[in-house]
Amino acid sequence: MKRKILVLGGAHIDRRGRISGDTVPGASNPGSWFEEPGGGGFNAARNLARLGFDVTMISPRGGDPIGEMVGEAADFAGVHDRPFIFLDRKTPSYTAIIENDGNLVIALADMDLYRMFVPRRLSIRAVRDAFAATDFILIDANLPAETLASIVERAKALGKPVGAIAISPAKALKLKPCIEGIDYLFLNEAEAAALSGERPNDPAHWPSLLGDIGLRGGVVTRGQRELIAFADRHVVAQQPANLEDVADVTGAGDSLAAGVISGLMRGISLADAIREGAAAAALTVQSPHAVNENLSPDLVRETLSLVPPARILH
Repeated sequence: MKRKILVLGGAHIDRRGRISGDTVPGASNPGSWFEEPGGGGFNAARNLARLGFDVTMISPRGGDPIGEMVGEAADFAGVHDRPFIFLDRKTPSYTAIIENDGNLVIALADMDLYRMFVPRRLSIRAVRDAFAATDFILIDANLPAETLASIVERAKALGKPVGAIAISPAKALKLKPCIEGIDYLFLNEAEAAALSGERPNDPAHWPSLLGDIGLRGGVVTRGQRELIAFADRHVVAQQPANLEDVADVTGAGDSLAAGVISGLMRGISLADAIREGAAAAALTVQSPHAVNENLSPDLVRETLSLVPPARILH
């Protein structure tokens, strides 16, 4: 029987404009436009479904064609889609401008609808049943702080492990009131600095700084530099895959989270799970999509050849 994962977070439209030449700030840049369903939680949910898990997604959505597009993407990936639909509202969107080398220039997030996911919606029968049936709960910081805190409180009362995706430095702060109930937090250095109030000279000190605010386990990504992961007093460093071609970095962190969660839920070590997460991220950045539609457990295993072994720090 497949292990069950419940995801509560962002499921919206991602719009990405890619500059075709050198970036010229303050001027019109030639390029191309692309849009697809996205959102931190939704990207991770689709990756987890492709990695063999039984995934349910709960998220607010507008009653518009974009909302229908998101629902179709969930069906295509094999995710059980359970949205709260607001017929008179528009589905949230994320609009990014990306340089020719795949790196982000700037982004705009129109996420007002997520405010409608208030804590009382967790009392709906279908939501209660989803909590009771799941093996793991994953949230993202697109949701209101009070809702995130209520989700974590309910998960802990049921004895369910919780993972979280920080999304951005500003949104990561919404996780601080419930940080002690999160088992694994996936974030980058800017988000880690926003939460801890510091940025260490030595990245190996991230576990200590984040532990000081109550976090028990997490993964701090650092672009193409070694990421730092910690859990249960274990700390490892992992160098990302060295890739010649990067199509688009969008969704890399979400696929990393999915790969790590997949490994941990199968009972492998933190070091091995982090390496699988790095392989999943490598597959994503080589794809023009935020979720690589070819992702599978077999493909992750094949891609491990591109990922060096993790370094055990302690």
